[in-house]
Amino acid sequence: MLAPRAKRRPGHSRRAQLGLFVAYVAAVGAAIIGLFLIILAAVDPVGFGIVRGAATDASAPVSSVLRRGVMAVTGADDAVSAYLDAGAQNIALRRQLAAAHVRLVEARATEFENRRLRAMLKIVQPRNDVLAVARVVSSTATSDRRIATLTAGLNDGVRPGQPVRAPEGLVGRVLDTGRSASRVLLLTDETNSVPVREVRRGTPGIVTGDGTGGLDIRALGTGPMPFRRGDLLVTSGAGGLYAPGIPVAVVALVGADGARALPLARPERLDVAAVLPAYRPPLLPAPAAGAKKP
Repeated sequence: MLAPRAKRRPGHSRRAQLGLFVAYVAAVGAAIIGLFLIILAAVDPVGFGIVRGAATDASAPVSSVLRRGVMAVTGADDAVSAYLDAGAQNIALRRQLAAAHVRLVEARATEFENRRLRAMLKIVQPRNDVLAVARVVSSTATSDRRIATLTAGLNDGVRPGQPVRAPEGLVGRVLDTGRSASRVLLLTDETNSVPVREVRRGTPGIVTGDGTGGLDIRALGTGPMPFRRGDLLVTSGAGGLYAPGIPVAVVALVGADGARALPLARPERLDVAAVLPAYRPPLLPAPAAGAKKP
């Protein structure tokens, strides 16, 4: 067997001897300084305070640098954590945003429906001559004939020739009926003409559908065009059928040979409509017996 190797002592290396000597000197110096500070604190507290203040001033820059380093490391750790969590947080926020968007759309749809129903109630409640309130289930927008379908018919008291209006204004008149549904000739059909008057000055006129979704206006009488852009047209009641005062259209374009208007009740936007009885203008009183004719 080989003999165990003898333990090497620091004396075999000058570097090791020098390090050991420095360590001893530092330990002895620290002990002497500590003993000096203890004696100074007991004998001269004022002087010890001056020394302690100087030590604090000397160590402050080092402490500041160390503190910044610690804060930088802590901030980097927070940044890394936030970066790692950003993906999950982004997904959660997107889900919350999508859910909020759905609720917003539902709320807007409910608000629109409530507004339409309140407007319809303003038509139905004050009147006792509304025959039926029905849904508009279809309307033609591109064919030559402009016709809509209502979910009310003979069983609801609906008859051909009766006016149909929406909260916004006049829709048209009943064309033909079944037992539970009816067809409405829309205001924009080329065969539909309605006597109207302009609200601003009461100028009478006739509106006729142009078959493209608009209305042509013809003034009754001669002279310059009396209508202006933005004028509101309502039914005049002339000739019966349509009661006076129902909103019809707004003048959109005025030219040298005529004017055009847009209906207030757009068929493509209708959901409900009311059927009214045909209007009969009051008869003029008969002349008294014995009265002289002019």
